Amino acid sequence: MVIPAQHAQPETADESAPLLLLVGSGDRRYREYMVAAVARHFRLWLLDAPEPTWQLPYVQGTTQVDTRDPEALHAAAAPVAAGQPVAGVFTYDESLVHSSALLAQRLGLPGASPESVLACRDKATTRALLTEAGVPQPASTPVSTAEEARKAADAIGYPVVVKARGLGGSIGVLRVEGPASVEDAFHSAASAQWPGVPRYAADVLIEEYLTGPEISVDSVVTSSGVTPMVLARKQVGMEPYFEETGHTVDADDPLLKDTDLTEQLARIHKALGFECGATHAEFKLTPDGPRLVEVNARLGGDFIPYLGMLATGTDPSVAAASVAAGLAPDTNPKTRRTAAIRFLYPEADCEAVEAVVRTDLLGPTVHQAVATAAPGTRLALPPRGYMSRFGHVIAVGEDAAQVAADLTDPRRLIELRSRPLDEGA
Repeated sequence: MVIPAQHAQPETADESAPLLLLVGSGDRRYREYMVAAVARHFRLWLLDAPEPTWQLPYVQGTTQVDTRDPEALHAAAAPVAAGQPVAGVFTYDESLVHSSALLAQRLGLPGASPESVLACRDKATTRALLTEAGVPQPASTPVSTAEEARKAADAIGYPVVVKARGLGGSIGVLRVEGPASVEDAFHSAASAQWPGVPRYAADVLIEEYLTGPEISVDSVVTSSGVTPMVLARKQVGMEPYFEETGHTVDADDPLLKDTDLTEQLARIHKALGFECGATHAEFKLTPDGPRLVEVNARLGGDFIPYLGMLATGTDPSVAAASVAAGLAPDTNPKTRRTAAIRFLYPEADCEAVEAVVRTDLLGPTVHQAVATAAPGTRLALPPRGYMSRFGHVIAVGEDAAQVAADLTDPRRLIELRSRPLDEGA
């Protein structure tokens, strides 16, 4: 079944529900499900830079403000908090986690400390704190020049991973097999950008390459500890890059009870000083056990929380909002299903002419098939562009084998018609 966009008149919480300040809202295609879920349990006041449009049915009020400016954000939030009780500050935007943490601190509301949020955002600080705490992890060296990158790679040993220090979503990350490719990799990582991403003097990391499959764990963190809610097994492609092409969530994944993984999660959060909120941690399952790739001070993107809700019947977005409001989150699974998503990329750099969902080809577990590239959209593959997707397909069911079968060849399910990009595009 192809699920349509959210209804124009969504279900929202009544006047007795706690009020949350929602900082940022993001791309409707990828984030409306979170706003809709949280709005059913909390009243929302949106603080956002763009003029609100699709968000209006979900929120009690809005204020336009530069959300990356902590002083402006506080000035915009203060009148709201003065006029009515505010329970907390909630965001799922990586570029806004620090300004949101500062806002919660200034308003005396629950949340992670700004210092712990920065420790997650800055991958070099993450590595330094975990090393000090004795948490096993790959060798990692921050560098500021191609020459430093070459020396660090030679010292660590090939292959190495070259990555931008402050970016997420595998943007600007690539594997380097030998010395001849280090300089190009350094410049590729150093030039990778995303709005609101912090820059550093030593802006690129050279890291030991970890072998094994990759997973992510979305957790809520309270005074009771770290509670994993969603464990997603990741698919990547386009070597030597690590473009994320899909995720699979099994409510009964045995790794959720793996003591090595859960103990590492607890040690990582303790070392970073992260005591209240939600996190998205990525690991490689190496022959020596789980090893942290990175940790983010917010829930995962790529619809991972939505997959968690489909698989378990319990919504991680609502749980994270509850923690932001100082309430006990509901983390108990209600169902035991498998949910998976596959993202569709073009075979080569192109401009989208049309993307058509083939409803006649959808298998029985297909929950959603969405074409996301409008006509004229530029779709460039790494290193010219990242996350250039023209659609995605979500499947969910009690039979994991059937879910996998329905996503075996997802490119058949959304047909892309395109034209080549001009050389200078």
